[in-house]
Amino acid sequence: MPDSNFNGLDLLETPVLIIEHDSDIVYANQACESLFAVGQRELTRHSLFDLIQDSRALRHAVQSALQCQASFIEHDLPLLLRNEQSLHVGLTVTPIDNEGQRALVELRPIDQQRKIANEERLLLQQRANRELIRNLAHEIKNPLGGIRGAAQLLEHEIADRPELLEYTGVIREEALRLQSLVDRMLAPHKRQVASEVNIHEVLERVRSIVLAEFGSGLSIRRDYDVSLPFLIADKAQLIQVVLNITRNAAQALKGIGEIILRTRINRQVTLARKRHNLALKLQIIDNGPGIPDEIQDHVFYPLVTGRAEGTGLGLTLAQTFIQQHGGAIEFDSYPGHTCFSIALPFGNECAITEKQ
Repeated sequence: MPDSNFNGLDLLETPVLIIEHDSDIVYANQACESLFAVGQRELTRHSLFDLIQDSRALRHAVQSALQCQASFIEHDLPLLLRNEQSLHVGLTVTPIDNEGQRALVELRPIDQQRKIANEERLLLQQRANRELIRNLAHEIKNPLGGIRGAAQLLEHEIADRPELLEYTGVIREEALRLQSLVDRMLAPHKRQVASEVNIHEVLERVRSIVLAEFGSGLSIRRDYDVSLPFLIADKAQLIQVVLNITRNAAQALKGIGEIILRTRINRQVTLARKRHNLALKLQIIDNGPGIPDEIQDHVFYPLVTGRAEGTGLGLTLAQTFIQQHGGAIEFDSYPGHTCFSIALPFGNECAITEKQ
């Protein structure tokens, strides 16, 4: 039976456990029941380490607190629950008797705080990237016109020497390629055009483009919530975002595999430091080889790519467009699974930021 001496702990929003003999659970408050998705009666039939997988760090914290008769605090501890749910918590283990037998364990989930902090970090990074790209693009663009003009003049001078015209052709083609690259680098700074957008029209447009490009070996499966309301957004930019990510997935699959386009609704979401009642959750999932570990930490940086023929601008532009819409983009990737998740607020509250 639960110990009635601890019933006041049910008033706390923080998940709290009372353990004895190192790990046996003798009490769990209601917040803890919600965390583990198990009732108190069932919780008290288990030890703490039955509920949490690979709990060496947690075991060390409990043993240290009991042996030293002093509180043990860990500000960011990753845990894997037995239901395969992973989360980060702020941990406090406090002995509550003099014999070193009982301890109070507080598990404060901090995933939301981590997410907000990560979004702010990405926002600062994106601003720095945007300024870098703007300056770099202008520095490249200025001499390109001179190079192309000089190549055209040179062609007139050597018109009677066709064996040399091939080289001037290469100069002009490469200058045009660089011009196209610069235009893409400057694209986020163009003014946005906001209108009501049906996200599924965007996804269907991208789906048809990618299937036409990669052929029958690629399957793009729809998993839509058709009840979603309209977004207030720049439709062309959303198409570009989804196309960049979906095309990356198809290229990683080498045109053979499955991509899933999934839409859901999220409630009470914090995006770009603002709280929104409703938000779109768009996921683009593929069963390809995954993003290489060595570039995962900076995959949104400009000119970072895992493909020799890639420009490294697709995900940078996608992140820029989504953040200008007041949204967020993140990913999870390992061999056999890559999922890009995009969150965008619904309604008039998501007025986009115009860029001159």
